[in-house]
Amino acid sequence: MIMWFANFFVAASATMVLPFLSLYIETFGNYSDAYVQRWSGYIFGITFLVAFFVGPLWGKVGDRFGRKSILVICGFGIALSIFLMGFVESIFGLFMLRLFMGVVTGFIPTAIALVSAQSKKETAGNTLGTLQTGTVGGGLMGPLLGGIVADTAGFQLTFVLTASVIALASLLVTFGVKEFIHYEEGEERQTYTSKEVLRHIVTHPVLLIVMVVALVIQAANFSVQPLLALYVTDLHTAENIAFLSGLAFSITGLGNLIATKKWGQVGDRIGHEKILFLLLLLAALFFIPQAFVSNLWQLIALRFLFGLAIGGLIPCTTAYIRQVCPVTMQGEVLGYNQSFRFLGNVIGPVTGGTIAGMYGIPFVFIIGGFMFAGSAFLLGGTLYRRHMKSAAAGPEREAKAHS
Repeated sequence: MIMWFANFFVAASATMVLPFLSLYIETFGNYSDAYVQRWSGYIFGITFLVAFFVGPLWGKVGDRFGRKSILVICGFGIALSIFLMGFVESIFGLFMLRLFMGVVTGFIPTAIALVSAQSKKETAGNTLGTLQTGTVGGGLMGPLLGGIVADTAGFQLTFVLTASVIALASLLVTFGVKEFIHYEEGEERQTYTSKEVLRHIVTHPVLLIVMVVALVIQAANFSVQPLLALYVTDLHTAENIAFLSGLAFSITGLGNLIATKKWGQVGDRIGHEKILFLLLLLAALFFIPQAFVSNLWQLIALRFLFGLAIGGLIPCTTAYIRQVCPVTMQGEVLGYNQSFRFLGNVIGPVTGGTIAGMYGIPFVFIIGGFMFAGSAFLLGGTLYRRHMKSAAAGPEREAKAHS
């Protein structure tokens, strides 16, 4: 329960500053719109780009020396970087602080690794789905609270309050969490080199495909997020367009919040890789029609259904890694998985903006939907080949047993 609250606070606080990042940049000087937009992209993306490289390193250190210490370091590191953002006086200074934030952006993936290591394999999906509700709930509340505080109290106080909440979450972990590892019967307790971890990933095709799927999910989802307000404006003309844009944005998270735990429970029963295949197909089914809506409420309904579909992708991915990776290497493997997600965060907005500029926003939904469908067929083909290989190996083992 402590980790749920800690993830909620960190996710909420980390997203509180995102709605007004470009507005904050404008306070540093008299810049053109193009200059502000360009640096907004740089400052937003640098955190994820650095985190892409650093994620596996945090996972490896956590596997070796304990995940709780990594949580504390990352938590206070994020708090420090956000606190200093409130007092920075230049765009370059803000860029460097966001870069540093990328170095210590390991709290939530490390929290997932900590809870995963303490979970039984047969109930990992349910446990991780519960944890994910905290992350999603925080992500939903963060932008709303950040916008309200910034409008009423100013940017600087928002940064200070955000940093304070993250520091509080880190204190909760420091004094309230006890770390232990749940070893399954017969599970190895050896340590692994990075070369051995990479070999394990490469020699398990489904595991490798699951990581690629994580990248595709983020890339497809983030490809439309920066364009959503413009798309809503095309569909609906009203004075409260900002609120309606926020509704279209957050309704996906609401669907995610409702479904994430349930999908994890179903995955525990029938197999997480099977649920991933189903959810990717459903994601494509609800994503592509968003390109053809004729009014705002059709878009909101489809984005809610899309949120229900993708709600199980993260817990099922993590639970699958728990099942196929020795517990003493899963922190590093989850770090690689998180790096793929961060890379998708960088690729998605760039790709979506390029496609929208050339062909229009609806094409972003179409291409994103085909990315989901293509990932589903790639995963399904890999699962089919694994099944056929296992079926072919069965008679051979039986023949050897009789010989």
